[in-house]
Amino acid sequence: MYTTQMDAARQGIITKEMQAVAEYEHMDAEEVRGYVAKGQICIPCNKNHTSIHPYGIGSMLQTKINVNLGISRDCRDMDMEIEKVNNAVKMGAESIMDLSSFGDTRTFRKRLTSECPAIIGTVPIYDAVVYYHKALKEITSQEWIDIVKMHAEDGVDFMTIHCGMNRETAQKFKENKRLMNIVSRGGSIMFAWMEMTGQENPFYEHYDEILDICREYDVTMSLGDACRPGCLEDGTDIAQIEELVTLGELTRRAWEKDVQVMIEGPGHMPMNQIAANMEIQKTICKGAPFYVLGPIVTDIAPGYDHITSAIGGAIAAAAGASFLCYVTPAEHLRLPNVDDVKEGIIATKIAAHAADIAKGVKGAMDWDHKMDIARKKLDWEAMFELAIDPEKARRYREEAKPEKEDTCSMCGNFCAVKNTNRILDGEIVSIFDE
Repeated sequence: MYTTQMDAARQGIITKEMQAVAEYEHMDAEEVRGYVAKGQICIPCNKNHTSIHPYGIGSMLQTKINVNLGISRDCRDMDMEIEKVNNAVKMGAESIMDLSSFGDTRTFRKRLTSECPAIIGTVPIYDAVVYYHKALKEITSQEWIDIVKMHAEDGVDFMTIHCGMNRETAQKFKENKRLMNIVSRGGSIMFAWMEMTGQENPFYEHYDEILDICREYDVTMSLGDACRPGCLEDGTDIAQIEELVTLGELTRRAWEKDVQVMIEGPGHMPMNQIAANMEIQKTICKGAPFYVLGPIVTDIAPGYDHITSAIGGAIAAAAGASFLCYVTPAEHLRLPNVDDVKEGIIATKIAAHAADIAKGVKGAMDWDHKMDIARKKLDWEAMFELAIDPEKARRYREEAKPEKEDTCSMCGNFCAVKNTNRILDGEIVSIFDE
């Protein structure tokens, strides 16, 4: 018998989840098992999430994407959030992170783990504030841990646990002033709790108890980046690196208990720092999968941060990140609506796919090759079917119908593809006479 995917892998057992990942990635199952044993692939798959389709997360695999959703004080419509979830899964999101922060969060969470085939993640620190419904400083260390246990029982596959910012890291943060301070919601909550109570971060102090919970249910630890930079000026600063060093040590301790781990990465930073950050993480955390938000590469584009994030995400994934958290056009402005969610998913999937091509992930170029053949043949239906967003591609062409069906309104009879094909076929090309 085995307790977790990592435990099975270390015993030489290929689980049905590893087999599913191997088939999806066009890899040998034994190769997947070897990476899981070393901690370089994780398969977030809670034993109580019976509707899940297993996915592997690792730098040698297809880059996966996560979509953040959930109910809040300003958006209480559970059915609308479920609609967003279903749309996200249809568009290819492998993971849904429930960031609910208001109301009956447990009902929503259980609905996800009973119905949704995607990986489900949560941030227990948010839910504790909602669940206990009392002053932050009155929440006890045991109550923080009890929420982790509840989420594990409910079938959550991975949890962001902000255990890297202990009192020592918090002191470093205070001594080394930042422009944007702490922008992680979970990080800011735990920092405030430590400051008000004078106690150590319970997720750090009682880390072994957290690991025992994760081991029992096979929950993947997503070690949260409470000190992620919130603006370019704070990128790769002392607080961020100090926390990462702590996460490296916590990764080792998790692996000793056969608990799977991901490391959460930076939020905002200049493009020229991204690849170096990936290398630092891989070195300190011994190749554990890296889960990044963005990085967002410029701070001046509210309304377009799905683009700033996709730029950073493509660079990060090409340099070794395994898992991209989507960002929508609504980032920094408001809750995303259904259209925002779609824009964020598409931008992030483009970034992930571009990185997979750069990394030489098996099969990544096949999709592009099929599109290239369709374009060469001017086969518009095939192009639409192969497009990452078929509906938009089809709509754009319909909105500007060309005079000739085998061209588009951009070039018309000047179409280079059409004219070259005809010349090579021995035909006469007479652009103005056609």
